[in-house]
Amino acid sequence: MCGRFALTATPDQTAAFLGLGEIEDFPARYNIAPTQPILAVLSAGPREPGSNLPDRMAMLVRWGLIPAWVKDTRDFPLLFNARSEEAAGKASFKAAMRHRRALVPASGFYEWKKQANGRKGQPYWVRPRQGGLVAFAALVETYAEPGGSEMDTGAILTTNANSDLAGIHERMPVVIGPQDFARWLDCRNQEPRDVADLLRPADPGFFEAIPVSEAVNKVANSEPSIQERHVAPTAAAEPEKAKRRNPGASDDQMTLF
Repeated sequence: MCGRFALTATPDQTAAFLGLGEIEDFPARYNIAPTQPILAVLSAGPREPGSNLPDRMAMLVRWGLIPAWVKDTRDFPLLFNARSEEAAGKASFKAAMRHRRALVPASGFYEWKKQANGRKGQPYWVRPRQGGLVAFAALVETYAEPGGSEMDTGAILTTNANSDLAGIHERMPVVIGPQDFARWLDCRNQEPRDVADLLRPADPGFFEAIPVSEAVNKVANSEPSIQERHVAPTAAAEPEKAKRRNPGASDDQMTLF
């Protein structure tokens, strides 16, 4: 699963990584959440002979895909992730899987280790061990609103977690390597079955998971400090607070001084 991620590289670094021309300036974002705008890269289609323009284009999409056939978005779930094993045949994603495959650049993502009761436990910042950027496999769909305006929307594809992350969560985003960008984005010549081999977990050792504080749980917290290492103390590890007493006070008496 991927419900939060970060993009802290500069626009120039991001453009160079994805093989884009110049892109609009944007600030570092440390806590990107569903329904917020995210940067997506798609194939720009054929260029005129002799053109020196890149064959990829960047666009902002709402994180949360809405299929074109949806009548009322109020009755439709928020699809910010898509299971890669099912996307090619699932009604919500099959058109985008065939015609609008995309890349979403990220500096890493956040994941929460589930507790026995199913509640969220320790959060982790998961980043490439060697640093730099990664590109998540994504799908984009343009939704025509009833009033006539259009909205570009997107979802990030997920797969089974690799051995490094399986102890935190059973799913992880699909990472497309730079050597496979062109094949993944080529929806004219590469059908979903032709790129199915790319929908796999990242190799063991590619990511490192750093425990962070629960500050990341709140979307409003979007500063570098939320990525600092922090391990939440367990109840057993918390030292018992000593009671301060006046000389001669009994165990059931507490004082302010």
